[in-house]
Amino acid sequence: MAKRSKAYEAAQAKIDADSTYAPFDAIKLAKETNPSKFDATVEVAFRLGVDPRKADQMIRGTVNLPHGTGKTARVLVFATGERAEAAIAAGADFVGTDDLIEKIQGGWTDFDAAVATPDLMGKVGRLGKVLGPRNLMPNPKTGTVTNDVAKAVNDIKGGKIDFRVDKHSNLHFIIGKVSFDAVKLAENYSAALEEVLRLKPSASKGRYLQKATVSTTFGPGISVDPAATKVVIED
Repeated sequence: MAKRSKAYEAAQAKIDADSTYAPFDAIKLAKETNPSKFDATVEVAFRLGVDPRKADQMIRGTVNLPHGTGKTARVLVFATGERAEAAIAAGADFVGTDDLIEKIQGGWTDFDAAVATPDLMGKVGRLGKVLGPRNLMPNPKTGTVTNDVAKAVNDIKGGKIDFRVDKHSNLHFIIGKVSFDAVKLAENYSAALEEVLRLKPSASKGRYLQKATVSTTFGPGISVDPAATKVVIED
């Protein structure tokens, strides 16, 4: 095992490894224990009581974080004509069709989200092996297969995130940056948590939210009480 830095060890010493924290307390502690000198990302991981191998237990959704992620997402749009022009006007970073498809087939994935108009999904579908594992494939369920590409771009740039449970039943997402006020981070956490709870499948038996952890990019994980399904924000 690689030796941890002194900054990491000092951060870890502030966390009671045997305790689970209320969400707001965990978020405040994550800010205090960030070992990096840069403005790190604050991340959340949930372990869910689902079997993602079963279609009726695959958790996937989107949520508009009230305070954004602190990161301006790079958005790629597959569109032509007026819709391509609308995507450019909305601030899309990359817009095109065959040229982008060829580039992605070559292994390029230097963007954070992809949007496509329905008429181009026949072509875009060929990129499943490249985009699918990276959670970048346009999907009608997440609003990224649409004729209203301008709205999709604005939503993503404004802090919309999408999430999908992995094969180990874990769900990861970003709730902001260390520089965010703890209240804003907690409100982002609450918005994401509410959506995850709303998506609980009827086929899921037993405890749905089994484990929750908050951390910064290079910081130690802080266990959050999975029973705390309401976020209490204190002054």
